[in-house]
Amino acid sequence: MPYLLNLFYAALALAVSPWLIAQSIRTGKYRAGWAEKLLGSVPVRSGRGPCVWLHAVSVGEVNVLQPLLEALRGRLPAATFYISATTKTGYELARKKYGADCVVCYCPLDFSWAVRRAMHRVRPDLFVLAELELWPNLIWAAQRSGARVAVVNGRLSENSARGYRRIRPLVERMLRPIDMIAVQTDAYAARFLELGADPNRVVVTGSLKFDGAESNRVNTRTRELSELVALKDREIVFLAGSTQDPEERLALQAFLKLLPKFPRLRLVLVPRHPERFDEVAALLDRCGVPWTRRSQLTDQLTAGPLVLLVDAVGELGAWWGTAHIAFVGGSMGKRGGQNMIEPAAYGAAVSFGPQTRNFRDVVAQLLADDAAVVVENGEQMHAFVQRCLVDGQFMESIGERAQRVVERSRGATDMTAKLLIDQLPDARRGEPQRLDFKKSADQTRRQSAGAVRKRAG
Repeated sequence: MPYLLNLFYAALALAVSPWLIAQSIRTGKYRAGWAEKLLGSVPVRSGRGPCVWLHAVSVGEVNVLQPLLEALRGRLPAATFYISATTKTGYELARKKYGADCVVCYCPLDFSWAVRRAMHRVRPDLFVLAELELWPNLIWAAQRSGARVAVVNGRLSENSARGYRRIRPLVERMLRPIDMIAVQTDAYAARFLELGADPNRVVVTGSLKFDGAESNRVNTRTRELSELVALKDREIVFLAGSTQDPEERLALQAFLKLLPKFPRLRLVLVPRHPERFDEVAALLDRCGVPWTRRSQLTDQLTAGPLVLLVDAVGELGAWWGTAHIAFVGGSMGKRGGQNMIEPAAYGAAVSFGPQTRNFRDVVAQLLADDAAVVVENGEQMHAFVQRCLVDGQFMESIGERAQRVVERSRGATDMTAKLLIDQLPDARRGEPQRLDFKKSADQTRRQSAGAVRKRAG
């Protein structure tokens, strides 16, 4: 099977190579880390203590892992931690966030020789996959190296499940031996089970995204950014984050219509993809109002710009803390939405478009509590921002309700960390713990069910 997969991957790589080359030339993507990706030449681990390898795909997963990593490091002070990413932006953010305390590398591509060599060099005791990054050769190589394999913050959309059903025998062979699959919701658990996961190894823990969301608006980083752009207490920030085309244009149009009547309004745009920074900058050049690039700010301003383009990776979480009114992007096209938990945790008045399948359960919680608003188009976005500006009580109350939704949904990190540590070999005895996973999973399910009943009540 690994060799058949190698042939399939090679054929696929050959087919898409013209596109990869063009993207590399045009955007600079796909240039770095090829020794690690193709040959498995990840940094060699020298120590012999416990080792945990956590894999994230890109920026979102790298951020999600932060509270879990902190919890694991607090419980396993002698362990070595590897953090791997797939994308360049994910890798750079991981280096920035974790590089001082963890080994950061690119994850090898799913060729058998690359993943086998990477596992031989790292020798992990536990290999952790964030959300849904299931690669057969990678998982099998980890298992053959003696590592326990776990999925955390697992999610499986209906669209993804439909695709996996077409290759169910392969998916079942991959899922069945995974030692732990910790998922966000009961619906995701049901889909994993339908595809062949071991029922005794699937557990509902909730979403790590709630635990990682900052709620203190005066946290150090948000305060530094506010001071950098000279935001005043009386100014109202409308922030459109994780945006894609045409969401920046719609947010800008709403801002320009409202600015004459509400001169204290400020706009912050944070595009999802770095390769679009220049495109959004060109849009702002044509708008006729003063604007500034985040990358050009080295000294604190004395007067803030009307519009700020955040052309930096990894800062959105802190910028959300400046927002009074929020639009969460990736929700007016085919992307399926981006993380609306972060602005909700700060108590911003949250809005997003109609396409939010990636966060269906979070959206359902927010809408059930009247803690967010769906805007179908530019006109509705304009109307929502205008209502927030006219009716301060509406803006504050919707933000307070959003913050309460986040607060009552926390707790997944401690539960997940405990289950992961139970999977590790006993560092004192040098032998695997004999964990009754079914008992642990049943106990966690009862806790999850209790939390659900409590929320419903």
